[in-house]
Amino acid sequence: MANMAKGDRPGLSDRLMDRVFQPVREEFFKNVRFAEPAGDAGWFGPGSAVWHVHSHLPAVQIGLAAAAMMETLHPTMAWMGYEHTRAIERVDGVPTGRFDEKGMASRTGRSVAFFLGVTMGPAEVAEQVCRTVRAMHDGIAGVRPDGHAYRASDPELLTWNYATQAWGLAAAHTAFHPRPLRGEGLERFFEEYARVGEALGAVDPPRTRAGVMRLLEDSVPHLGVTLPAVRHLNPLAPWRYPVHQRPVYALVQWAVQDLHPEWAQELMNTPRHTPLGRLARRKAMKALVNALGGARIREVRQSWERAASVPADA
Repeated sequence: MANMAKGDRPGLSDRLMDRVFQPVREEFFKNVRFAEPAGDAGWFGPGSAVWHVHSHLPAVQIGLAAAAMMETLHPTMAWMGYEHTRAIERVDGVPTGRFDEKGMASRTGRSVAFFLGVTMGPAEVAEQVCRTVRAMHDGIAGVRPDGHAYRASDPELLTWNYATQAWGLAAAHTAFHPRPLRGEGLERFFEEYARVGEALGAVDPPRTRAGVMRLLEDSVPHLGVTLPAVRHLNPLAPWRYPVHQRPVYALVQWAVQDLHPEWAQELMNTPRHTPLGRLARRKAMKALVNALGGARIREVRQSWERAASVPADA
């Protein structure tokens, strides 16, 4: 995709992406602006690794899906998700265990609004969305069936949660972005992204890829597959969808798990394929993720224009 200067008209792929994204925009971006104030680069700005990663929304969504799936391996995250997530139907406040499509759409839309707002919005928006998320965390607490109390605002849990997100975003970016950051560029992403973890309440979040992986690997003895993870917390499970859609969702679900470290794949019993089979599936998924080429949604274009800068090709 050619560089976009301020005032350039969006291309066909941009307009198609905007049309696909419009329902999310209308419902969840009402109070998250990107076009002003002029000259405000936000927390990261043009030239940052964070902007390069987050400008490619499909890879970001896959990365967040991978992180969310990994989070279900943490017993506290799994039970907290089951008891509080919008993705599970509730009757009189009690989870029924059935999947709530509208609730899942709401959860996904709000997540995208947060991650784009905090990374590419102006500074005031970044601070606003972080305050909103922290306020939500303050209201979430409970007790697991084994008697273990939890609260979403626990700094240790937030640090682990940050590590899954940083890992997932970087892994999906490396796998699916047409021009991914590598080496020092990718390390710069981890260094920059730690600011988001700190803003949400993480304590001394790791600022290197090695540090993130070490934190996750150190947590393995405490992880496991619980009933919420198996039954309720995987919205990509093919069986949730009509028969004609299942082949696509089976590919997406496998591709998300394929990003995971070996220990996570073992816990999840990720399907194994021959090297040729894995290569074919990875190529098919990359083609699917990049079907619209270097398209950028309106909010990403507005961020570049607001910062009065011209982006490198996505």
